[in-house]
Amino acid sequence: MTTDKEIIREKLKDYYSLIFEKELIDEIVNIGILRTIKPNELLIDIGDKMSHVPLILCGAVKIIREDKNGEEIALYFLEKGDTCAISFVNCINRTKSMFRGITEKETEGIFVPVERIEEWLVKYKSWRHFIIDSYHMRLIEMVESIDSLAFMKLDDRLHKYLTDKVKIMNNNTLIITHQEIADDIHTSRVVVSRLLKILENEGKIKIRRNRIIIDNI
Repeated sequence: MTTDKEIIREKLKDYYSLIFEKELIDEIVNIGILRTIKPNELLIDIGDKMSHVPLILCGAVKIIREDKNGEEIALYFLEKGDTCAISFVNCINRTKSMFRGITEKETEGIFVPVERIEEWLVKYKSWRHFIIDSYHMRLIEMVESIDSLAFMKLDDRLHKYLTDKVKIMNNNTLIITHQEIADDIHTSRVVVSRLLKILENEGKIKIRRNRIIIDNI
């Protein structure tokens, strides 16, 4: 009979065994918790203290920032091979989460206790590189989000959002409402509906009820 540890070790082989030392893999197998999270579930909320951090095996997690008025903007997505390095900083400094993480589709991950994060930074070279690389990627993605807000026209930003999401979902048909899009790109539903119609007239998308089809990516 296959044990939980054997399952976790097999799951790690697909990606993480290529970047982590065997000793680190052994530790993750011994203390990691394998979880499958359904779509649209809250993984972490603003103000939460994290007890575990995920190593994503498959799926996608949307990371959201909220302003003081409760308005949201989507910053980036976590996918296979990712972790949220900013959450590691929160863990090390024992501070509360500044972000909200919601699964975009069914997501599987191995969750490791935060107590090991700092210990592994000292103990394993591969873990240090993994965290630094992850932090670098998240920083680049946040800068791109800021750039799109500051410099891109809203219709271009909307089209980029849709094409990025298609790639993440691995499906050219997005089941999504205009309000959900408006929340993610920080504008109103009325504006989104108007811009979607313009994109459709330009032949970039097709609009159906609660569905948007993007053929040319």
